[in-house]
Amino acid sequence: MGTSRDFDFWVGEWHVTWDEGRAQGRNSIAKEYDGNVVCERFDGRPGIDLVGMSVSVYREAVDRWFQTWVDDSGNYFALQGGMENGEMILLGEQSGPRGRVSLRMRFSDIEDDRFTWRWESSKDDGATWEPLWELAYQRAS
Repeated sequence: MGTSRDFDFWVGEWHVTWDEGRAQGRNSIAKEYDGNVVCERFDGRPGIDLVGMSVSVYREAVDRWFQTWVDDSGNYFALQGGMENGEMILLGEQSGPRGRVSLRMRFSDIEDDRFTWRWESSKDDGATWEPLWELAYQRAS
């Protein structure tokens, strides 16, 4: 059973790196609306020209987290999931000219001051996952 505190590890200011540390950005996460909504503001610059935001909410009645992501490239993702074996896993789908693709966001290796975030896709309904982007999060001082 999940709780509305499952995403508390993510709240704060983060220094984010990828491509083996060669690219970097930042992410700011806060609990808003009486602590019921987790708001993310991601800025990938200078590593990548991408700025976006997400809002996440836990619905106790269905024991699921729901997240909506939007960004300055016009992307929109609707994901849902929860904690599984110490990882926050959110799943979604995207349809496009090449058909339907399953998407998975994984927060793993979670510690007080760091964790790993992975964005993955699957063309076979989750039987196999392909990595798209892996970010190393380090809490900003």
